[in-house]
Amino acid sequence: MSTPTPNRPNPPLRVFVVENHDDSRLMLTMLLSSMGHQVKSAASMHEALDALPQADPEVLVSDIGLPDGDGWELLKRVHLPHEVYAIAMSGYGMASDRARSLEAGFRHHLVKPMDIEQLEHLLAEASRELGKRSD
Repeated sequence: MSTPTPNRPNPPLRVFVVENHDDSRLMLTMLLSSMGHQVKSAASMHEALDALPQADPEVLVSDIGLPDGDGWELLKRVHLPHEVYAIAMSGYGMASDRARSLEAGFRHHLVKPMDIEQLEHLLAEASRELGKRSD
């Protein structure tokens, strides 16, 4: 079994982004795509609920503040045939916000503006947990 090298890219993941701010959604989608991931996105909770089953994501990156609900509600309402590695993102980073994200089922709560290296680290973690090692 080979040991992954630090600079070896992770295998592509199916990532779904939920972000109501158009420019932020576009930039995050472009960033994730440039990392090699397959990315789909939505601008609202209801749009995401409609699109998520067909997208079959392995990773969900969702804003908490959405125009028609919130990321916490989205994660509780989405029905997928498998567990998704969920990452919350928000402009709020109080301990209570982070705790609520974990309680809702998010694995991590990133505060905007997000640290790109931290996001890459979390995607690598998701890849390892999903058994998508590049050996």
